[in-house]
Amino acid sequence: MKAAVYRGGGRLGAEEWPRPSIGDGELLLRLRGCGLCGSDIAKIVDPATRVPAVFGHEVVGEVAAVGGGVSAYVVGDRVVAAHHVPCGECHYCRRGSDSMCAAFKASNLDPGGFAEYVRVPVPNVRHATFRVPPHVSDEAASFVEPLACCLRAVRRARVQAGDTAVVVGLGSIGCLFVQLLKRARAAVVGADALAQRAVFARDLGADAAGTLEAAADAQRELSAGRGADLVVLTGGGAAVLPWAAAVARDGGAVHYFAGGGGDALPLPLETLYHRELTITATYSSSPSDLAEAFGLIAGGAVEVDRLITHRVPLERLAAGVDLMRRREAFKVYVTP
Repeated sequence: MKAAVYRGGGRLGAEEWPRPSIGDGELLLRLRGCGLCGSDIAKIVDPATRVPAVFGHEVVGEVAAVGGGVSAYVVGDRVVAAHHVPCGECHYCRRGSDSMCAAFKASNLDPGGFAEYVRVPVPNVRHATFRVPPHVSDEAASFVEPLACCLRAVRRARVQAGDTAVVVGLGSIGCLFVQLLKRARAAVVGADALAQRAVFARDLGADAAGTLEAAADAQRELSAGRGADLVVLTGGGAAVLPWAAAVARDGGAVHYFAGGGGDALPLPLETLYHRELTITATYSSSPSDLAEAFGLIAGGAVEVDRLITHRVPLERLAAGVDLMRRREAFKVYVTP
């Protein structure tokens, strides 16, 4: 089968890859499409990434083969399948830290979603696979996994009705946050250097959106001068933290949804202490987050179709990566 294989040193191209075989309790999917995630790009630009590798985890596929004992799915079903599944029983899982579970970190699809076929292991079939209803497009279904990650972040940030929230970075993830925070009945301000992204965020429900300077002014007005209850950082790395802390209210929170540059956080400990600021982060999602995200997308409660601006075949995945790195693409969807 064909797969987009990363060979290190920026080399990413379509080549032959062994088609996976399945065992009892597993599924073989014929890929219909897969979203390109910022975490895929982070691995591509990281010199420490082990090669060869096939990335892609925002998977939509058609069941091509069913392993023994599987009764919930049949050949021809259209499904989404997530890549990581926790054990549900360890200390981390019991404390709500599913993505820190050893089983979670060891699990994966085989190979990744940028391939013609993918094997879905037993735990993923049981806990992270959903049949897509006819009225939901493949492209919309591919957002189940990223939306689940955003849901987990909003839950951990403990957003309440009447809060003021600022979202920094208005790519596809930032626009998912805008919608989820509005659903939580918060006043939402978006910040992005690209004017067209700010316009789109306002179209999706943001109360205000613009540059960092404009966002700082808007949140001050919406919060009656207190400052933002929550600042969500979807990009920018550690360098954005001083700005985020400055616009957060005393006792407010800054949530890092994505990593980024910086080996240390440029904020005095005294600032955290005297102002009682909280810094949180989330990595990935849980099966319950995936189920909730699937329900929101199936119910049309979150706008996702318009977030995809570019579509490329496996052979042109490298071009899609370049588009996103240059911020010329909002979201890239890859088809086999």
